[in-house]
Amino acid sequence: MQLTKDNILKTLSRVQDPDLKKDLVTLGMIQNIEINGHKVSFKVVLTTPACPLKEVIKNNCLEVLEEDFGMDPEWDLFMTSQVTTIRDAAPVLPKVKNIIAIASGKGGVGKSTTAVNLAVSLAKSGAKVGLIDADISGPSIPTMFNVEAEQPTVKKVGEKNVIIPIEQYGVKLMSIGFLTPVDSAVVWRGPMASSALKQFISDVEWGELDYLLIDLPPGTSDIHLTMVQTVPVTGAVIVTTPQKVALADANKGLSMFRQPQINVPVLGVIENMAYFTPEELPDNKYYLFGNGGGKRLAEKYDVPFLGEIPIVQSIRESGDSGYPAVLKNGITQESYMNLAEEIARQIAIRNASQNKTEVVEIKA
Repeated sequence: MQLTKDNILKTLSRVQDPDLKKDLVTLGMIQNIEINGHKVSFKVVLTTPACPLKEVIKNNCLEVLEEDFGMDPEWDLFMTSQVTTIRDAAPVLPKVKNIIAIASGKGGVGKSTTAVNLAVSLAKSGAKVGLIDADISGPSIPTMFNVEAEQPTVKKVGEKNVIIPIEQYGVKLMSIGFLTPVDSAVVWRGPMASSALKQFISDVEWGELDYLLIDLPPGTSDIHLTMVQTVPVTGAVIVTTPQKVALADANKGLSMFRQPQINVPVLGVIENMAYFTPEELPDNKYYLFGNGGGKRLAEKYDVPFLGEIPIVQSIRESGDSGYPAVLKNGITQESYMNLAEEIARQIAIRNASQNKTEVVEIKA
């Protein structure tokens, strides 16, 4: 076969994205083909920098090219990424591609720890990430990022005061913990807490982000309604532990997003504290809180099971020291990086296969 751009595109049209079930050429993922003698270079633009199938797609491309053109041409594939979005021309947060709610029905299941490590994992993969601590009465993000003493600055943009978020470990952060004394309690009624969340969304200079994670408080409250009434949420992630009492509440959290008047896609379920592994016996697993509860919840609602996170001492130490576990080598880093890849994958599938989420209108 003659070495031309059209023939190269024809050959690459036989390679499918395993998740989106369409070929790379139709998806616009093959770009900048350049032919210089027997050397051919082009870009493969993936849907996320955290794509777990990067090597699979690259090898599939090389395989079909060698089938059609033989071993003579030298192929130079540059694997890059552009995170997909369905939030084009959004009036609020127009430069944010995806807004992800991290939720749980019950407190104490490690939702904030999961949100922190997920945000840092996505940033490590090369994505632009922001994190809103929406737990107004119990903000923990400043401690987990070791920025308790930080205070955001404010700048004037036209007639409006805009808050500059704190940045740590490559993640932009906003929390009520930055605006109140460390030891003081935030005793606010629902409307005040909701107003604070609206300000974190609308009055903070988030800039361009691939993913903005919102760490929600436990339960189903004013904060949850304020979020879905303020911005169209790309999808929600449910965090639970395996035992029955946590799953009962996670059921409610998940079903809230699926109510017809809210209708936020559920990207999947994470089972946190799935098992205990001693550092000195890394192959041993002890199911302290039961086994497989998160997977059963995902199957019940026919949503993806995103993965398991073990309970190990280093995760607690990382939360206390403000140095997220995903930044340390070991089993927890691998678990969180795999989790980030799977969530990024589900976001790309959701954007390709479902309509955009609408802002919720709920009458009192």
